[in-house]
Amino acid sequence: MIGCPGCAAPMAHGPYERKPSGSTDLDLCHPCHLIWFDQYESPSLTPGAVIRLFGEIHAHHDTPPRPLPDRLACPRCRKPLVPTHDFHGTNRFTYHRCASGCGRLSTFFQFLREKHFVRSLAPHEVEGLRAQVAQVRCSSCGARLELERETACRYCRAPISILDADAVRKTLAQLDAKEQARRHIDPAAAVAAVLDGERARRRVAHASGARRDVDAGVDLVGEVLDFLMQ
Repeated sequence: MIGCPGCAAPMAHGPYERKPSGSTDLDLCHPCHLIWFDQYESPSLTPGAVIRLFGEIHAHHDTPPRPLPDRLACPRCRKPLVPTHDFHGTNRFTYHRCASGCGRLSTFFQFLREKHFVRSLAPHEVEGLRAQVAQVRCSSCGARLELERETACRYCRAPISILDADAVRKTLAQLDAKEQARRHIDPAAAVAAVLDGERARRRVAHASGARRDVDAGVDLVGEVLDFLMQ
């Protein structure tokens, strides 16, 4: 169990499924709306684990996050965390990474951006919003934004964003389809892929004149297992 970089309280610790198999332990601070990912944990989450995290974030969305300190330290090595800009597809998001490679700290809001649940408002959508309300709350840090003169949070620089209902439905449907496909692997397709790879390796070996025991046979258990674990 590690201390939250935001408030120093122990973070909630629990297992989440990872690809291709097994689980990884994530650390969450619900009051600060923070998730700590050890190195490579975020991209290794299964679609089902992302759906589960989405549900947990939704369960705490009514409580504004605690303000974060100006300087954040890695909960593993205590070195300063570095603000980092990244993108996934067309969505830009930010997080704080450990320069030593221990992992990264992400807010709930930025995790939702990374996984395409949240998008930035287009300029015409901001204009339409201004005609209806004068203030909105920053989805990232909770600060108030004056729509008359602001299009991004003056504190955390997050753009005005929306949890797009259509995007949520589409993302959840895609994740669910990927999770179902992950859990129901076609053995015949896996064997066919392994045999295709073996034929390609043999062609290369014969073309290059390299010595290779091409008649040793294919281990359909070991080779297919290697294929599935890629």
